[in-house]
Amino acid sequence: MNKPLSRPLLDITLEGAIATLTMNRPAKRNAMCDGLLAEIEAFFAAPPKGIRVVILTGTEGHFCSGLDLSEHVARDAEGTLRHSRNWHRVMEMVQFSGLPVVSAMFGAVIGGGLELAAATHVRVAEPSTIFQLPEGRRGNFVGGGASVRVGRILGADRMCEMMLTGRTYSAEDGLALGLTHYLVPEGQALAKARELAARIADNAQLSNFMMIQALARIEDMGRADGLFTESLCAAVSQTSRDAEEGLSAFLERRQPKFR
Repeated sequence: MNKPLSRPLLDITLEGAIATLTMNRPAKRNAMCDGLLAEIEAFFAAPPKGIRVVILTGTEGHFCSGLDLSEHVARDAEGTLRHSRNWHRVMEMVQFSGLPVVSAMFGAVIGGGLELAAATHVRVAEPSTIFQLPEGRRGNFVGGGASVRVGRILGADRMCEMMLTGRTYSAEDGLALGLTHYLVPEGQALAKARELAARIADNAQLSNFMMIQALARIEDMGRADGLFTESLCAAVSQTSRDAEEGLSAFLERRQPKFR
């Protein structure tokens, strides 16, 4: 049964173990403002009990067109630094809350919208999706984490060219470059996201948690530290009740029933 928990700028629907968050600023192409960012933060700070996977999407043809420049206020260097660091904090919550996040994208995935999508774990795009980092054309620099997250997807060289020229990548380009993992027919992103979310929700929660918490951090580590961290994750997960159930289910040729 669907249970609406909507906030003014973020529609929240719960269906079983899956929560769908829909950014709801259609007149602004779902551009990010401080209020919407705060509502996303509030959800990930205290997700409803029993939720195992989150779907993040937009409305009326667009995922998120970036920072709402119409609400831009003049800030000095300290104020800008603090604003950027708040974005970083919320994006870290999206990436490392422990809940897998699937993004269903269409239309504009621009600037801060791409930064938000890059913080999610599984990305689905429709043919209408466009990816862009237009900061160079606006006289500024990314501030919501793109230099790290998008830079690691594209590589520094390609991201620098993308920012310098303001070029737009299509959904097909995004699939080839890793900005999206799936490309589906128009109007099917949310359905595909729900399919993937249901599959992920059936995983062992400890395994999902380990993947989310460990893999991105291992990328930051040196080789020896990364391998040791992998061993720690294996030791914890492979000695769990869920691992016993997974092995039994495999040997008995049935679907596992994790806690």
